[in-house]
Amino acid sequence: MAGLRRVEVESSAVRSVGYDDQFAVLEIEFVSGDVYRYHAVPHAIHRALMDAESKGRFFVEQIRDVYPTARVS
Repeated sequence: MAGLRRVEVESSAVRSVGYDDQFAVLEIEFVSGDVYRYHAVPHAIHRALMDAESKGRFFVEQIRDVYPTARVS
């Protein structure tokens, strides 16, 4: 899964987002430069994040503290 491709998003908190359908892994790069992977994330959550008007708020309310997390960098 090294090299999961992320796409840039318009957000004051999130710089880019990537998703691996096969492994249900969501990768988020924050504006701080930190990158985290969230595991067992349903495709619908990834889609909802990408469609959210506020990606930062969606992240806090629906992803952070919900899915197992690993810091990438």
